Amino acid sequence: MVHSYFFRMIFLSSGACMVEFSFMWLSLCLSTPQQLVGVVGLEIHAQINSSTKLFSGSSVCFSAPPNSLVSFFDASLPGTLPVLNRRCVEAAVMTGLALNCNINRKSLFDRKHYFYADLPAGYQITQQRQPVAEDGTLTYSLLEGKKRSQVIRKNVHIKQIQLEQDSGKSLHDDVHSQTLIDLNRAGVGLMELVMEPDMSCGEEAAAAVRELQLILQALGTCQGNMSEGQLRVDANVSVHRPGEPLGVRTEVKNINSVRYLARAIDYEIQRQIGILQRGGTVQNETRHSLPISLTSAASFFRFMPEPNLPPLIVYEDNASLPAGIDACQAVVVQKIKEGLPELPSIKRDRLVQTYGILPEHSFTLVNEDGLVEYFEAVLMATKKEPRKVIGWVTNELLGHLKQQDLSVSQSPISPPALAELLELQETGHISSSVAKQVFQKMWRSPGKTAAQITQEHDLGLVSDTAQLHSICQKVVDSHPDEVGTPNILNKLMGLVQKETKGRADPVLVRKILQEKTS
Repeated sequence: MVHSYFFRMIFLSSGACMVEFSFMWLSLCLSTPQQLVGVVGLEIHAQINSSTKLFSGSSVCFSAPPNSLVSFFDASLPGTLPVLNRRCVEAAVMTGLALNCNINRKSLFDRKHYFYADLPAGYQITQQRQPVAEDGTLTYSLLEGKKRSQVIRKNVHIKQIQLEQDSGKSLHDDVHSQTLIDLNRAGVGLMELVMEPDMSCGEEAAAAVRELQLILQALGTCQGNMSEGQLRVDANVSVHRPGEPLGVRTEVKNINSVRYLARAIDYEIQRQIGILQRGGTVQNETRHSLPISLTSAASFFRFMPEPNLPPLIVYEDNASLPAGIDACQAVVVQKIKEGLPELPSIKRDRLVQTYGILPEHSFTLVNEDGLVEYFEAVLMATKKEPRKVIGWVTNELLGHLKQQDLSVSQSPISPPALAELLELQETGHISSSVAKQVFQKMWRSPGKTAAQITQEHDLGLVSDTAQLHSICQKVVDSHPDEVGTPNILNKLMGLVQKETKGRADPVLVRKILQEKTS
């Protein structure tokens, strides 16, 4: 009952829960030493970005018709043998290097037995004893402070990264009281990343997962689309008092959203605290649709070495390759290391140091796919300061993209087109308020340049001194009783801009009004 209530709160009353869980984050992450505090570890299954499965040549496609991408091996027909996909091994090694892991030169495969209808072999091939990578670190950042401008960096230890198969998918038909099996996903390559319990609340866990998602996307090892199940998170949650042994943990499984991850963890921490404060005992269980005992499940898997796969060997560099082995067919760590791209944390630091933008702006740029490249392309085509350009990119551009659910690559305004608009404003041809009007018209009329729109709608800056003198005099004469009062200058300037539809040169207008009101 507690678990179903949690989902009603999350999915049916999310507006109310936002305030409640925001309070939870504050209280859970900043608990005093005397209070019970949360302890959170994560197990993350990342689907490897590969065109074929881990041990067969079957294609990988999310939206394919049911059971259309199933090889004999995927269906576990007798006599079929696994053939390891080198792309999946390279992806795991690359991910391990990006997370500062030790890459094991020799790793082993194991069978993990359990009996589900969507696992036709009755076991999963994984790496229980000796995984491909171990002992890494993920550094993630939190924005704190009143304006969320203070960057707090934290680390979580990566215990291991292991290769394993995905299972099939069970489709439950309640109308006909039956369950259908789709094996398209069976055998798809996964990386399981095990994070130690170094986090204390949902906000920290969500930040760590989001950072990992960005890293995987930057590497190209996982697309990280959580809505398609490409990144699935299991959270191990317990509570204790600092300095005392860790409490009994529960596992919250298959969370497919960063936002719901934070809420689910904080809810589970509060649930356990409530149980202990009432004198109860927290059960060691998996909290899914129904609680499942973890004690019995641990011995159920019956791990054993995989007899059909030899040890997985990777090599440090070409010099360490044995004679007769083609370097193109081997997995060479040094070669993969040299191909690592700029990682998100390094990119954020570079943006702040190079362009002088605020840390929170660097997070916005890096979090949106393609936005950093768009921002830098605009800077290359304009003389406007980066601090001024960033507002246009993160507010105007990104705001319009979000409203219409578009990606950066789908923007109707290209970087050169935005740069031209900013140049018109920078050189004094249009005012800042008119620039926003032109942006709106450019958005609705792709292909038209800022200069064309400015000319067509007569939006150029009014800088004729005689004309502005006349307009300013008219505005001053209409407010004779207010002349000389505090802040009247700003009000009069606003009225002049209204009269000219935002086209008046603000510097010239201020000078004229100062003369007329002094």
